[in-house]
Amino acid sequence: MSIKNRFVFSLIVSLPMLVEMLAAPFGFMLPGGAWTMFFLTTAVMGVSAGPFIQSAWAAFRHHHANMDTLVAIGTATAYLYSFYAMLTGKAVFYESAAFVVTFILLGQYFEEKMKHSASGAVSKLVDLQAKDAEVMRNGQLVKVPLAEVVVDDIVRVKPGQKVAVDGVITEGTSTIDESMVTGESMPVTKKAGDHVIGATMNNTGTFMFRASKVGSDTLLSQIVEMVKKAQTSHAPIQKTVDKVADIFVPAVLIIAILTFTIWYVFLGASVVNAMLFAVSVVIIACPCALGIATPTALMVGTGRSAKMGILIKNGEVLEAANRIKTVVFDKTGTITAGHPQVTDIVGDTATVLDVAASLEASSEHPLAAAILDKAKADGRAVTAATDFKAIEGKGVQATVNGQAALIGNDKLVADYTLTPELSTRMAQLQSEAKTVVVVGLAGKIIGLIAIQDAPKVSSASAIAALKKRGLRTVMLTGDNQRVAQAIATEVGIDDVIADVLPGDKADNVKRLQADGPVAFVGDGINDAPALTTADVGIAMGSGTDIAIESGGIVLVKNDLQDVVRALELSKKTFNRIKLNLFWAFIYNTLGIPVAAGVFFALGLSLSPEIAGLGMALSSLSVVASSLLLNTSKLTSTPAPTAA
Repeated sequence: MSIKNRFVFSLIVSLPMLVEMLAAPFGFMLPGGAWTMFFLTTAVMGVSAGPFIQSAWAAFRHHHANMDTLVAIGTATAYLYSFYAMLTGKAVFYESAAFVVTFILLGQYFEEKMKHSASGAVSKLVDLQAKDAEVMRNGQLVKVPLAEVVVDDIVRVKPGQKVAVDGVITEGTSTIDESMVTGESMPVTKKAGDHVIGATMNNTGTFMFRASKVGSDTLLSQIVEMVKKAQTSHAPIQKTVDKVADIFVPAVLIIAILTFTIWYVFLGASVVNAMLFAVSVVIIACPCALGIATPTALMVGTGRSAKMGILIKNGEVLEAANRIKTVVFDKTGTITAGHPQVTDIVGDTATVLDVAASLEASSEHPLAAAILDKAKADGRAVTAATDFKAIEGKGVQATVNGQAALIGNDKLVADYTLTPELSTRMAQLQSEAKTVVVVGLAGKIIGLIAIQDAPKVSSASAIAALKKRGLRTVMLTGDNQRVAQAIATEVGIDDVIADVLPGDKADNVKRLQADGPVAFVGDGINDAPALTTADVGIAMGSGTDIAIESGGIVLVKNDLQDVVRALELSKKTFNRIKLNLFWAFIYNTLGIPVAAGVFFALGLSLSPEIAGLGMALSSLSVVASSLLLNTSKLTSTPAPTAA
């Protein structure tokens, strides 16, 4: 039976006893009294607590004590003593055993749910692959399943199709969108002799390429393997509790045995009274509060963060967030907006933009989309050009309003005269790592348009806030060094690592981890290995599904200020967990001497019933402590959202 089903069963069966406990002051009792409670608790012990008992027994056989040992001992003692007390007419506390099981299962259910939140990451990566390919066989192009593509096959790729496997172009030219793999925001022009990557998208031209890597050797397959390995490399936070339990459980058992022996053998108490002291020791040390210390804080902390648009997936990331020394950012879509934008227009703005938009009206190139977006934003009417013709490797030309017009890259300058002013301005824009296109009309250059993937509004302030907290900031990107350095300087990033491929991203994160724990912030397919390799992976909510699944923290609002808030709230939540564990142990530790009868001569003792109440108070204090997370202040408060 699953943890969820065990919890639901335990909750339903325990509810009648909870009703009696709350309504007892008003004279309400369950029909059948203690016998009804006996049958209800027996069902809980047999169905829901059974795996705890089996685990505790297995641990005992290996001379080990874990969390299940505490649960099994506490619940079994409460259950067995209550059965004895029922037969001898004494007070019972079956509900203690049932409630402990229910609380522990509640915590385990939430922990299990959070741990499996990233289980779909690998399957989403695999889904990116092309399903088939057009391959040259016996002089004919035939469509075959991806699995049948072999090294040295000649493959044809048409516009809008995915590149099937890794290879080298043998014929044709095109622009390919590699952002899903390399993080490069601009489509890359490819020609014969250039390498192509499987799962990337072909944009404009048809080309043939020779397959060089297939199956598990492709870049995408290697990314899948890296994600698998990274996902299994984390240790659960609950191991801390289990380590303490290794010492705590034997100590409690020894104290309980000594308590019985001293009272019965040396102080002459009856067997019943000596056993009551021993039972009180075990009950007050029962791990109810210990079991919910972590999950309650996680529930409250993650609930509060979710309201702020920050999804924290598990407890592992909370512990790691305490120790972060370096925050590494992907560039495209993380620090920057993730799509090209027109930043500068040189020349007569209206004329240059009108001509450029007319030329680009039928183009699907991202640079064209940026120009058309700018024209639309400025309210310009776009007149489609005629006689459209490509200028190989340089740009396009056409007729706009009866005049010859052209637009293209700086290679066009060799064919036309550029004024000193435009030449100086072009060099200046390029030094700012902006892509510059040249616009011509009636045989002369009339202006320039600079396009750049600009930083988000929140980037500079968020990075400044992280640096104020003493954290080192690094940009890790597939873009070229000039673009990356220009963006880094603008937003205040400390260090830049550019021209990085997906496999190298994870390797660079590992190298940075040599200087201390690392948080990685990214949004692309290429970021998945780095997100899972980092001590804390933070995925932007506007990114790809695989990046979101791979990240331990997801920023729904796509606001870099939430990186600061996420780290701060994670730290507060984990600190609350440590405080909860402290109080869970301190209640037990302080209560054990009283339960053992150390202060009996002073009139201070602890019966099993009072021990059960103390255990409940311990749980209440832990819950209250966790709820205080909702009122704790963050130094970086979220910006108000629009209505």
